[in-house]
Amino acid sequence: MRKRDRNGEKIVPQSTFPQELQPFSVLGVPLHLTDDYVGWLVSQAEQQRGCHVVTLNAEMTMQAGQNPQLATIIQQAELVIPDGSGIVLYLKLYGKQVERRPGIELAEGMLQAFGKSRDGKSQDLGTVFFYGGQPGVTDQAAIAWQQQFPGLVIGTQHGYLKPEEQLGFEQRLKDLQPGLILVGLGVPRQEFWIAEHRHLCPDAIWIGVGGSFDIWAGSRALALEADAGVASFCMAIAALSGER
Repeated sequence: MRKRDRNGEKIVPQSTFPQELQPFSVLGVPLHLTDDYVGWLVSQAEQQRGCHVVTLNAEMTMQAGQNPQLATIIQQAELVIPDGSGIVLYLKLYGKQVERRPGIELAEGMLQAFGKSRDGKSQDLGTVFFYGGQPGVTDQAAIAWQQQFPGLVIGTQHGYLKPEEQLGFEQRLKDLQPGLILVGLGVPRQEFWIAEHRHLCPDAIWIGVGGSFDIWAGSRALALEADAGVASFCMAIAALSGER
């Protein structure tokens, strides 16, 4: 259970002092910079402040330039991190020396934090839910994580639900109220889905994780894939800089 005082108010841990987020803009798309994304998100989870996390790369940035709905969703996200190499390159051009923060690593950091919080020695951050992927994949991914953290409670649902099954799944999420919800439906589908459904669990941390479930389940190897939108992204940067 989340800790509350005698008046029923949420207790904010005094030992947690996360860095403030530094806002930045990449071709008009917002980005947030900090040295400790996991620490910032754990602080939000402790205070039950719901967040939508977007893992931004060059391809998504270019899609946002052509899709106003996607751009709005990114604008409204509480946290946007530099996932792709193209984003890191853009930041360097503007004097920002940052490292790429792959979304899978952020998700793993959060799973570790949630797992450790179940040891009874610190504030319990709640349960976790995996949604997306082929049937059976999220189940195997959950087992892999529960082997590392036996107290971690993870609900699962594959991403191939029939239309008539959607309402039942949504009610299940609403009943469970997980503290961390990872959605692996691919970009930009997962961003649209989170924006449409986050009201079901308003206190949760929602993160789009792409194909992470396959990697955790052992059905796909982790590879440092090239950011598919880097070429067109660099052309856009050059155009803005007046280069030809």
